[in-house]
Amino acid sequence: MLVLLLALIVIQFIHPKKNKSEGPQPNFIGNSFAIPDDVKAILAKAFNDCHSNNSKYPWYANFQPVHWWLEDHIKDGKKHLNFDEYTHKSLRTQFHKMEETVEMIQDGKMPIKEYKWTHGDARLTEDEKNKIIGWANAIMDTMKAKYPIDSLVRKK
Repeated sequence: MLVLLLALIVIQFIHPKKNKSEGPQPNFIGNSFAIPDDVKAILAKAFNDCHSNNSKYPWYANFQPVHWWLEDHIKDGKKHLNFDEYTHKSLRTQFHKMEETVEMIQDGKMPIKEYKWTHGDARLTEDEKNKIIGWANAIMDTMKAKYPIDSLVRKK
């Protein structure tokens, strides 16, 4: 027990680098596609902590192993979709990420349940879900109007 307690104390001094970026994000989705204010608010409360380069950490992130667990979720979320690196991806990837966004919202898979446990405001209402889906569809429509479809979707 003493060794376990000592290990728990020692790991309190070992923290991963926080997901914080200063300054403008040149590949931010909002630089290329409009984000209505109501959608910005929804993204801020339910998505940006894991899908941007700027997470807001809760007080309990100061404790290990919780911080490692949170960082793992953030890295995984950013791997799937990072709004701050969105336009750095290929057109096909950008389009597909919006398709996935619609699908994940419709299937109730986003925000993930672990995030909703501690962020009650991340539980989206039907209206909020529809706003995010409408926004993602508008981005895909904008892309379809601007680029040839074969640059956006893979041939089947």
